[in-house]
Amino acid sequence: APATTGAASATTSAAPATAVGPSADAVLVRRTLEEIAPVADRVTSYFYALLFIRNPELREMFPAAMDTQRDRLLSALLTAAEHLDDAPVLTAYLENLGRGHRKYGTHSAHYPAVGEALIGALVRYASTTWDRETEAAWVRTYTTISQIMIDAAAEDERSAPAWWHAEVVSHDLRTPDVAVVTLRTDQPYPFLAGQYTTLETPWWPRIWRHYSFASAPRPDGLLSLHVKAVPAGWVSNALVHRARPGDVLRLGPPAGSMTVDHATDTGLLCVGGGTGIAPIKALVEDVAEHGDRRPVDVFYGARSGHDLYDMDTMLRLQKTFPWLSVHPVTEEQGRLPEAVCSLGPWDERDAYLSGPLGMVRRGVDALRGAGVPVERIRHDFLAELTPADQPRSGACIARTPSMLPSR
Repeated sequence: APATTGAASATTSAAPATAVGPSADAVLVRRTLEEIAPVADRVTSYFYALLFIRNPELREMFPAAMDTQRDRLLSALLTAAEHLDDAPVLTAYLENLGRGHRKYGTHSAHYPAVGEALIGALVRYASTTWDRETEAAWVRTYTTISQIMIDAAAEDERSAPAWWHAEVVSHDLRTPDVAVVTLRTDQPYPFLAGQYTTLETPWWPRIWRHYSFASAPRPDGLLSLHVKAVPAGWVSNALVHRARPGDVLRLGPPAGSMTVDHATDTGLLCVGGGTGIAPIKALVEDVAEHGDRRPVDVFYGARSGHDLYDMDTMLRLQKTFPWLSVHPVTEEQGRLPEAVCSLGPWDERDAYLSGPLGMVRRGVDALRGAGVPVERIRHDFLAELTPADQPRSGACIARTPSMLPSR
């Protein structure tokens, strides 16, 4: 949603610290966040009330239903606060947010208004920890956050549109609730295998959801997405049950860092749950197109064999490439992360996880427990994982969801 974190009207700026220990500002900011965590819903509701009362013209930039947006605001704040002392991770995360906010119509002039509403909400609900020193820390922190986002958006504007129009050219219903949707954009859409896009349908304006690309870049420029309709999922149900060839969607810029490093020959361990197999399939294609011969093991998990809707495709790839091994895992065989670890060791592989948040969280824990170095575990759930789960690696920067929860 537009301006998930706002800029205060201060003009000073502070670069993210790189010290081993937390900076003074980071300590104060995290202390505030700890205090407001139990009343997070009230904080964010009050924030939006302030923002829209003071700036009613901004309301039309947001969806009518604000429940999901409130969650995203808090996630963005927690993610930025958690990584204040990790400049590369924080900068990459915020640059991605800045570029992505262009599709909402966000401009640099909006950031001060959002920041003032944020400070106003914190003043009201962080009554125990709030003081002049804390306010100054938040102003400096938010000024830095907003400036990184503004600069990234300005740079992106010179070379890319704010969004792309994408026509549905085919719609393949694989199961009653899973569809493979193929799109043709109105202009070239540059992306890397393993990345994802944000998508808006004509049926739910201003509601954007994340979906991973299910193939590496193709010569014909077509894009493929795997979409699962989830309960109460407005966008996912529209894409699965309503979209037809000829419909036109809007795409935001590509994002995500769950990509293959072709400068090495390190083997890959890929774990995909449900429609999380989409970016895994793209990674396999990417390895093949670069002529690599590194070993790649793919674990494809679902509730039942019927839910392994793309298994035929993965088995065809396995027959084509001798370096690829595909392992189907259903609930009868146990949980996906535990099944992966039982066939290790994987400590010399680069690990890629894609699927529901709970699966990714369990997978990170299981792989770390099995000796896989944290810097080799890649996913796109930075904002959704708790701080204890978050690898300190630039390879695990934001996305939200179908690697992120998509509805």
